Amino acid sequence: MQNIRQILPLYFIAGTQDCRHLSGDLAQHLLSILEQALQSGITCFQFRDKGKFSLADQPEKQKELAIKCRDLCNKYNVPFIIDDNVDLALEINADGIHVGQSDMSALEIRKKTDKPIIVGLSVNKMTEALASNDLEAIDYFGIGPIFPTQSKEDPKPVVGMDFIKTLRDAGITKPLVAIGGVKADSVEQLRKNGADGVAVITAITYSENIPQTVKELLRGHHEA
Repeated sequence: MQNIRQILPLYFIAGTQDCRHLSGDLAQHLLSILEQALQSGITCFQFRDKGKFSLADQPEKQKELAIKCRDLCNKYNVPFIIDDNVDLALEINADGIHVGQSDMSALEIRKKTDKPIIVGLSVNKMTEALASNDLEAIDYFGIGPIFPTQSKEDPKPVVGMDFIKTLRDAGITKPLVAIGGVKADSVEQLRKNGADGVAVITAITYSENIPQTVKELLRGHHEA
């Protein structure tokens, strides 16, 4: 398995619902945006297709799109993660699965497969980072939302940039990726506070110049 910290510097998350500002076939827009982002240097991609305007009510179409996204990621040798949908992730041999606090536990996911798989967990409170009873089964924490975000229908309370430093000061050594309203101007401080990377949605899906956006979001990152 890859070094987790090496895949977190620029973690792109998207689904068809994140392309609804564009007219036409949302699935095709997603694939086009993803390929541009992969060409430009994103280090990880999470397929998060859920809620209004997504293909959640069309599981076969959603699976077909997930496979196309997976194949694109494979082409560029970038890890392909699926949000929440454990069965789909295992069925199409995704590189990883990202879950929230109320989703299937990391231990349960590990029990479902004997293959190595990346498992990430969303964290919004200190207690969640400290109290997870399956810490060994989790590869990284997604910390946020750092700033207010419109990408989720029911966002958790904003934690702010200093929360990353608070976690590090509390002895949390697990790889951390910051998510939620992150733009290029906050990346340097988040890294200084201890984040291994940033996760973005709209910064890329709404970008009019994806290569430039990716370059700005990666500025200051040096491979370990």
